[in-house]
Amino acid sequence: MLQTWRSLTFLHWAYEPTVIRRLLPKGLELETFDGAAWIGLTPFLLVNLRPPLIPALPWVSHFPEMNVRTYVRGRDGKPGIWFFTLEADRLLAVLGARTLYRLPYRWARMRVREDDGLVNYESDRLTPFGNGRARIVIRPGVRMQAGQFDNFLTARYRLYTQAGKRLGHADIEHEPWPLRGAEVVRLDQDVIEHSTVPKPMGKPVAHFSREVHVRIGLRSWEGQA
Repeated sequence: MLQTWRSLTFLHWAYEPTVIRRLLPKGLELETFDGAAWIGLTPFLLVNLRPPLIPALPWVSHFPEMNVRTYVRGRDGKPGIWFFTLEADRLLAVLGARTLYRLPYRWARMRVREDDGLVNYESDRLTPFGNGRARIVIRPGVRMQAGQFDNFLTARYRLYTQAGKRLGHADIEHEPWPLRGAEVVRLDQDVIEHSTVPKPMGKPVAHFSREVHVRIGLRSWEGQA
């Protein structure tokens, strides 16, 4: 699938590794940085969603998303992302991703808007996908040179998934993130704690990126060609 991610914010909190490790499926190894596991909350606007050679359709291909994630390595040592939830504002996208990629998508009423230099994110999960609400306001900062820690949190080019006891993955391609620092103006959320992860503590590490163009490969299950 081809898509573009716009107005994307990364919010990350440090966790005790033993707390997060027990939430992972067998076969994935938790990655840490400075002795901590990291949980990310990542809202953004997805546009131009389409298969190759097919034009994007109006409305269906343009909607907000938000995910809760941590960072892992698979059995082959490849680094990637493990998602605890992915919220999306299009039910068709939710059902499609749950079916094709076996990812834990949930339907939510969402909005992303920019006013006076601020980026506003709103999300409310819809029935029957449980509770989970977010109100986030970010002030993007200046362009930054990504260091080792910034890349650990953001430069991830594989997603992992699971069906039954089988692990699967899909590879992700995009240009390097054009990262900016970010100031958190407002943060009111309970999506993380309604996604099997304990409530975060303290202020998050914040990054912002204006836009990247993305290609997500086909899902591959372990043991398959």
